[in-house]
Amino acid sequence: MVIRRSATKRNGLPTIVQLRLTPTPAAQADALAAAVLLCNQAATLVSRLAWQHRVFAVVELHRLAYYEVRGQVAGLGAQAAVRAIARVAGAYANRRASKKRAHIFRPHGAVPYDARLMSFNRDARTVSLWTPAGRVTVPYTGRPEDLKAIDTLPLGEADLICRRGVWLLQVALTLPKPVVREPVHGFVGVDQGVANLAVTSDGVVLPGPALPGPVGGNGHVRTLRERRHRQRRRLQKKGTSAARRLLRRLSGREHRMMTDLNHQISKFVVREAERTGRGIALEDLQGIRDRVRAHRFQRRTLHNWAFAQQIAFTRYKAARAGVASVLVDPAYTSQACPDCGCISRANRPARGRFVCTRCGLAGHADHIAARNIATRGIAGWAAINQPHATGLPSPRRDRESKPPDSTSGS
Repeated sequence: MVIRRSATKRNGLPTIVQLRLTPTPAAQADALAAAVLLCNQAATLVSRLAWQHRVFAVVELHRLAYYEVRGQVAGLGAQAAVRAIARVAGAYANRRASKKRAHIFRPHGAVPYDARLMSFNRDARTVSLWTPAGRVTVPYTGRPEDLKAIDTLPLGEADLICRRGVWLLQVALTLPKPVVREPVHGFVGVDQGVANLAVTSDGVVLPGPALPGPVGGNGHVRTLRERRHRQRRRLQKKGTSAARRLLRRLSGREHRMMTDLNHQISKFVVREAERTGRGIALEDLQGIRDRVRAHRFQRRTLHNWAFAQQIAFTRYKAARAGVASVLVDPAYTSQACPDCGCISRANRPARGRFVCTRCGLAGHADHIAARNIATRGIAGWAAINQPHATGLPSPRRDRESKPPDSTSGS
């Protein structure tokens, strides 16, 4: 039997909705805590078996570990064991070569739930969750737009999380994909960098006055990150119990700040493109850390550069808004003149300054790079939407859309 997904799930946009559970403190909270501990214990056992036998594919791992984990972990349900095995296979899928020992799952880590382990009562705003002691029906709350999404959209898997005593359920949803509008007025180019997180082709520096909030600008961001680095290094060197407590309390603070900034930057860019009827052009920076050679004092700054997250945030927000987005080649964008096309290293007399040696165009180097990215975005979008000679859509790469092989000796 072939299982077919709905058109919404095939062509929609995946997203995550976070719900807050309100279990009773005594019975339901204890049952959920027991479920989290049991599932993580089972996942650790399966991980050790997978590492010992070097079996990482989900089907072979299921045959190896299912009955053993059911026998060794008392109270583990059949579907909970299946999810633990799939979880282990996913953990080893992309990091198997870098692993030196078996992957250990934290006792209080997030636990995945699927449709056989949970069920929603949307009218009563409750969710029934599996636990070793039986099902518990827990009320949930959330933002009005999240509750509306839960009531109307197809639901996927969910992660059960206990964060500082608060129970959360992060549910995967599929949003309907809007039609991408044609960028009739060109593209907004976005140049990313270390000194300036983002500069648009309109000359807007982000973060800056355009973004409200406590962060004053890129200099303020660098100061905060340097302060956090010195504080962590000092506490780690001290090594006392009080220092470790403070490190635990500070853990994730810088990551949350940068994630919030990237959300604000991407939201501003998408709204500006939507307002002006343009698309968004971004640099394809995949593998930039392998191509760039940095001084040893600059390596930490380079490797903490969250460009991939900013690109991902911008692209998924653009897809939700129906705004066209395209990735372009970043080569020589900060050394090329957008007016005359002259490409020379001499066009960059200083880090933040651009002066064309041919036509004399001068300006901020990041702004010039963003203009070049916007120009390349127009050419890239035209290449993406160019039809093939056979009339087939460009993403299809079957035999009919390929040119015939040339005969030897012709």
